[in-house]
Amino acid sequence: MKPTRFETAIALIDKKNAEDTNTYQVSGLDYPKELLYSQRMSRKLLQFNPDASKALQIAARAQHICRWKIARDEYPMDRVGYLKWRETLKKMHAEITAEILTQVGYDAQFVDRVSLLINKKLIKKNEETQILEDTVCLVFLDYYFEEFAAKHDDEKIIDILKKTWVKMSDKGHEAALKLPYSDKSLALVKQAIS
Repeated sequence: MKPTRFETAIALIDKKNAEDTNTYQVSGLDYPKELLYSQRMSRKLLQFNPDASKALQIAARAQHICRWKIARDEYPMDRVGYLKWRETLKKMHAEITAEILTQVGYDAQFVDRVSLLINKKLIKKNEETQILEDTVCLVFLDYYFEEFAAKHDDEKIIDILKKTWVKMSDKGHEAALKLPYSDKSLALVKQAIS
């Protein structure tokens, strides 16, 4: 049986992300960092929102497509530089994904919808953009938070958690509070949201 357009698009996104030379270790195995991240995004999205549309599923999978191609240190190491880097990345992620979707036969309207989601336009106004933002935050909290928190002081972590919390919906907050945190992490989360 021939794979569907959707399956082909996901496979092509994975193929691009598999080129990441940065690795992330899980249970003693090295994974291309962005491939692992994208698969975690897909899994978390479907746990959080089992009825996610195909456009939303593709946007989640392509959230960081080829992210390693634009290094953070190509921009000033301040808040303005960080935001400019993030905007440039979003644009690149949307462009690469649009090429893949066009290649597999999706129409312009579908491609534009996925691009809007990847660019995180209309957070708090567009339901799917909000679901995607919640998923990003949940993936961070579930898979990367403990390790990140260990490298920074509590004050910085609490500040980041506060900023993360503001971006999330009430449903996202509920899901975040059900994640399996260590005692220290849970204490930081509670401090940030109190």
